[in-house]
Amino acid sequence: MNINFGLHLGFATTRYPEPEKWTELIGKKLGINHVQFISDLLPPELPSSLINQQIKKINYNCHKYNIKIDNTFTSPRYNFIAHPDKQISLYWLNWMKKFIKITSRLGAKGTGSVLGIQSVNTAKKYKNENLKYLYKCWKELSIYAKKQNLEYLLWEPMSIKREFGETINNTLLLDKNLNKANQGVPIKICFDVDHGDVMSKNLDNQNPYKWLKKIGKQSPVIHMKQRTKNVYGHKPFTNEYNKNGIIHPKKFIKELKKLNIDEVYIYLELSFREREPHDSNVIKTINDSINYWRKHL
Repeated sequence: MNINFGLHLGFATTRYPEPEKWTELIGKKLGINHVQFISDLLPPELPSSLINQQIKKINYNCHKYNIKIDNTFTSPRYNFIAHPDKQISLYWLNWMKKFIKITSRLGAKGTGSVLGIQSVNTAKKYKNENLKYLYKCWKELSIYAKKQNLEYLLWEPMSIKREFGETINNTLLLDKNLNKANQGVPIKICFDVDHGDVMSKNLDNQNPYKWLKKIGKQSPVIHMKQRTKNVYGHKPFTNEYNKNGIIHPKKFIKELKKLNIDEVYIYLELSFREREPHDSNVIKTINDSINYWRKHL
C-alpha cells in the first residue's frame, strides 16, 4: 500500500495566502510533498484574470518546492447545492464547476466538498426531494469533471442528518446512489476521522476505526486529526491531545492495511483559533503533528 501523507491547507487561508509563502513553508520547512488545496486560497468567484495569475504562481512554486496538489476541497461552510433557494443552488452548482476547472489546471486528480447542507426547514419537509436533486447535480458535476480530465470527485460524510452521511449505513447508501447510473468520473468518499453521529445508539457510528473498516475501500482520501471523547474540532497530534486521543497512527495504519487497497492520501486537517498563543504556534504545532505521524510511516 502506498500511503501519501500530506497537509490540508486550511491553516494557511489568512496566514499564508501567498503561493510563494505556503509552498516554501510546506516544502522547505515542514518537508511535506503532498497537499490538499482549498477553495479559500483561490475562490472561483474571482475575476478570470486574477485566477489565471494565481494558478500560474501556484504551479510555478509547487514545482519549485516539489509539492504535488493531489486533490482540492471546498473550505467555506455554506449550504452549497442544497441551498433551499433554487437560484442560489444553481449559483453554487456553477461555482463548483469553476472550481473543478481550477482543480484541473492545478494538475490535481480530483476535487470534493460536502454533499450539500440542508436548512433546518428543508431537512424536515423535503428530504427525499432534496436527495434526488443532489444526486442529479452531483452526477452533472461528475460528467463535467470527466470533461476536465479529472479522475474522481469526493464527498465528505458529516455528523448530523441535514449535512448527510452521519452514520455508516447512510453513507454507504448515499455512496451507492451517487454512483448509480453515473456517466462521469466516480464519486468517492473523503473520510474524516472526527465525523459521525455522536448521539447514535449504534456505537459503531462514533468509532473512526469502524468507519474505516466499512467505508475505507471507497475512500481514497482521509482527513486526519486527533479525536478525543469530549473535545471536537481539528485537534493536532500534540501531547496535550494525544494522551486522551483515540487516533493512534500505528493502530490506524494497521487497520488501513487490512483493506488491501493500493493507494490512499492522508491529510492532516488542523485548524487553529485566531487567538494567542495558538496563532503564533501554528507551524510548531503542525510540525509536532507531522513528526508524531512520521514515526509510524
